[in-house]
Amino acid sequence: MSTKNNTSHTLTLSKEEMQQYGYKIIDHIVDHFENQNSKKPVALATREEMDSLLTESIPNQPSSASEVLDFVMNQVIPNSNIVSHPKSYSFVPGPSNYVSVMADTIATGFNIFSGGWAASPAAAELEIVTMNWLLEIFGFPTKKGGGIFTSGGSMANLTALVTARRIKCGDDFSKATIYLSDQAHSSNIKAIKVIGFKKEQIRIIPTDMEFKISLNKLKNIIAKDRLEGLQPFCIIASAGTTNTGTVDPLNEIADICENENMWFHIDGAYGGAAILAENGQHLLKGIERADSLTVDPHKWFYQPYEIGCLLVKNHSWLSSTFSEKPEYLRDIEGNESEINFYDHGIQLTRRFRALKFYMSLKTFGLASFKKAITYNINLAEQTEALLRKSVLWEITSPATLAIINFRYHPIGHNLSEEELDQINQNISKKITQSKEALLVTTVLQGQVVLRMCLINPRTTIEDIKNTLEQCEIYGQEQLLEITNT
Repeated sequence: MSTKNNTSHTLTLSKEEMQQYGYKIIDHIVDHFENQNSKKPVALATREEMDSLLTESIPNQPSSASEVLDFVMNQVIPNSNIVSHPKSYSFVPGPSNYVSVMADTIATGFNIFSGGWAASPAAAELEIVTMNWLLEIFGFPTKKGGGIFTSGGSMANLTALVTARRIKCGDDFSKATIYLSDQAHSSNIKAIKVIGFKKEQIRIIPTDMEFKISLNKLKNIIAKDRLEGLQPFCIIASAGTTNTGTVDPLNEIADICENENMWFHIDGAYGGAAILAENGQHLLKGIERADSLTVDPHKWFYQPYEIGCLLVKNHSWLSSTFSEKPEYLRDIEGNESEINFYDHGIQLTRRFRALKFYMSLKTFGLASFKKAITYNINLAEQTEALLRKSVLWEITSPATLAIINFRYHPIGHNLSEEELDQINQNISKKITQSKEALLVTTVLQGQVVLRMCLINPRTTIEDIKNTLEQCEIYGQEQLLEITNT
């Protein structure tokens, strides 16, 4: 494919060109999976640098497909973080897996429309099948329950709250109030605002010392709101917060929702998958009592972006909330068993997300996913044990669902909180600038701390030891600076 692409307005390549082009791309992807561990996970660049590298005028004339691909592989891909790298510890990493990547390639290559049954009965059926697998995993009713794959947890939470508002409030939600903790994911606040709730209708409940929602404060504010003539309609609980992996007391919140006739939504986008591990199941007791549940397969089910998921106790809640009947769809409505997923959510045009989940689960088996998640939880606990044996580190939030928070705080040095914050911020800055690991900070109870999210099954304890040793060097350098001034 060294010659220029002289394709016409049909936007096609020859069979030989397509094969050569495809083989080249597959080789790049295989090389990525085989050799990413030897690369540096962090990409750093300014807007000016990226403008200089990538900005160009609209290309009016054709270019060689091979040259365009080479440019992307040489300039675009290396300037992106490797979120599947074993030393990518921050935010929520994306370990992914090769089978799902190829499944996405199939779904995109055949351009499957997964909005309605008539367009692709098989795509709709596979979404039903995989949704039933998830309903079973989380203890939801498989006959009455339902769900939908979304782009991610943000859209799943939005879909859940639109549904909750309609079921509990109907058309008038002017007096409705909604409750969530100060550790709830920001996507929930964004969703609440997007669907029209005012600031004064949102109740942010403080968390306790373990970062769980305070039940007493929750009950108090619900009672106060009722006395003031308001309508408490929904509680959002976290099953694995992004900051600490903490799980709110799900059974107790479910009791409150039942007693108060409120909708119970659980945001399990991060931690929900831990139900597959014996050492995670006990933390998620009560998850099956939710009216709606967000889980994110592109997090801890090891899928590539984008695949989030919303599960509900009653599939008719979704169809009665989102179903519209425009004239141009009148000829493709099937019977009730033939689900049109555009009637279950916001999107009409939907990509075939179920395929990657289906193919990877079929290929590796659920038992392999269970082992991987169990390994991740154990790895975080090993990391905690390692840190507790050191005179240099202290745990600020213990290992919970593969997340651990800690900070550099050497014994024998009388450092102020401001100085400790400065040291830990500097460690994060230096380790990121080195590009050897992606390790950023968060703030817990007013303290700047380092946070590791260890959901990559290819991360080893040796990776972590190596990173901590490097962090200790940066911490010592900053400590000397402070003590010498």
